[in-house]
Amino acid sequence: MSAVVKLEDIHRIYDSGEVKVHAVRGVSLELHKGEFMAVMGASGSGKSTLMNTLGCLDRPTSGRYLLDGVDIAGLDRNELADLRNEKLGFVFQGFNLLSRTTALENVELPMLYGRRRISHRDMQERAEHCLEIVGLAARADHFPSQLSGGQQQRVAIARALVNNPQVLLADEPTGNLDSKTAVEVMGVFQKLNEQGITIVMVTHELDIAHYCRRNLIMRDGKVVSDVQVTDRLSADDELRKLHAAEAAAKLTA
Repeated sequence: MSAVVKLEDIHRIYDSGEVKVHAVRGVSLELHKGEFMAVMGASGSGKSTLMNTLGCLDRPTSGRYLLDGVDIAGLDRNELADLRNEKLGFVFQGFNLLSRTTALENVELPMLYGRRRISHRDMQERAEHCLEIVGLAARADHFPSQLSGGQQQRVAIARALVNNPQVLLADEPTGNLDSKTAVEVMGVFQKLNEQGITIVMVTHELDIAHYCRRNLIMRDGKVVSDVQVTDRLSADDELRKLHAAEAAAKLTA
């Protein structure tokens, strides 16, 4: 089976004049359909640069990146933007929703920028379907200010799914959430992954990484560990434990 993502000896050097920063040093990896990988590392480890490379937001200084078999080195800016819109979905720590736009309209946004012309009815149906996937069909007409943090992140996930991407890239998606809401959001990611969606997630939280199937750790721009998670957490099980603890606390209050 061919890799959805293939990096071959990727380097990224930032030249700020007097100082050159070697942010990524010779990273090679393959990611296949249905994988769920957490990328971890301290500040300055290169994980954000690696994520930007995977997201076609930054070109490597040297090395080769194949996304769904396409070598990005041969693409111009517009072709790269089209590839990014068609093949990748993005979820961010800060949700990045438009405040004066409903949940449904926020989810529709990526379809407005694609090359394919989609009718308003089809856009609406696809957006409604994605909101249903993340359990927010009933909140389609709500504005972000009317939604909790966890619900806003679910809208962001629905938006990332609307173009049927090959890979979902999530950058610290639980960073702004309390622990229970974070587990709920990881439950959404786990269900999506069980449906065959490939996910790469940057996180600094070790417990969050244990909800993934594969953990990649970076240090000084290099991959120092790349392992399958053997003690993987189930979000459903963890939520049941949290609910049981909350019920017990109420009884003893």
